[in-house]
Amino acid sequence: MTRLNIPTLDIQPLNKAAFAPFGTVIEIDGAKQININQGTTTRFDAMSAVDVEEAGGQPIISLFRGNCRPEPIEIHLLERHPLGSQAFMPLSQHDWLVVVANGNVVGDAPDFSTLACFKASGIQGVSYDRGTWHHPLLPLQAVQDFLVIDRQGNGHNLDEVWHDGPAALIQP
Repeated sequence: MTRLNIPTLDIQPLNKAAFAPFGTVIEIDGAKQININQGTTTRFDAMSAVDVEEAGGQPIISLFRGNCRPEPIEIHLLERHPLGSQAFMPLSQHDWLVVVANGNVVGDAPDFSTLACFKASGIQGVSYDRGTWHHPLLPLQAVQDFLVIDRQGNGHNLDEVWHDGPAALIQP
């Protein structure tokens, strides 16, 4: 199979301004700090909202264990959660990748031509806004654990769209 016409995504550093159209970067930089527990703990307050109440949803906390994909990483699939946000926070200080795309006005399918790739540090998480098209977990270590806050409840909360052949490649 030839890869001549498959774009290779540039990997951008993850920052709040660049990621804002897709959700929130979760990091202590710039967060409101509150001393609690008799001054023995710093609370980095309200770093991201949790949007899960649509159709009676409830917030849940899960652990996802992601596996590294073979290089170059082929982007075939995007998913979104139309009824709630979904937040990922790494539990180890290893970099990982975040791939997002804009929706297409016609049928609100993802527009694979707008794929963007961000490199998150091991101390940065993301919270995808409700309905944001994103790729499933892309850890750069063999195995990496993530704390995930998302929605459970009734209603259809997962759309997946597969691209014929890779829509893009990433060379970490």
